[in-house]
Amino acid sequence: MADPMRTLTRLGDTDLTVASEADDVRGRKVVDRGGEEAGTVDGLLIDESERKVRFLEVGSGGFLGLGKRQVLVPVDAVARVDEEHVYLSTDREHLASGPGYDPELAPAPERPYEEVYTHYGLMPHWGAGYMYPGYPFR
Repeated sequence: MADPMRTLTRLGDTDLTVASEADDVRGRKVVDRGGEEAGTVDGLLIDESERKVRFLEVGSGGFLGLGKRQVLVPVDAVARVDEEHVYLSTDREHLASGPGYDPELAPAPERPYEEVYTHYGLMPHWGAGYMYPGYPFR
């Protein structure tokens, strides 16, 4: 079982890489369950010790980078991935209403990322019985 107190790291801030370049979803368009574009994958948050991606960092809204909002999406909310897109099991409005994320600020250490999992109605990766969904969901 994962330690909920362990800090996750942005993949881009490490020397680690994904196993295959084709599995790196950064830069891909995010599409909601209705087929609407909902943003772009700007980063991946990983659990370095378990070497697993836990969240996608998604940027949505704004124009030319202004007003862009960052949110985290648990990998469990990803329905599938293709060469250009990441498809979510939720709608665009639900994604946009998620807890904001600032990569410069760490989450509250007492229950890291719990608010994100609660927003999506998903079991946290540290919960008893949690099963990693796999990555990248092809």
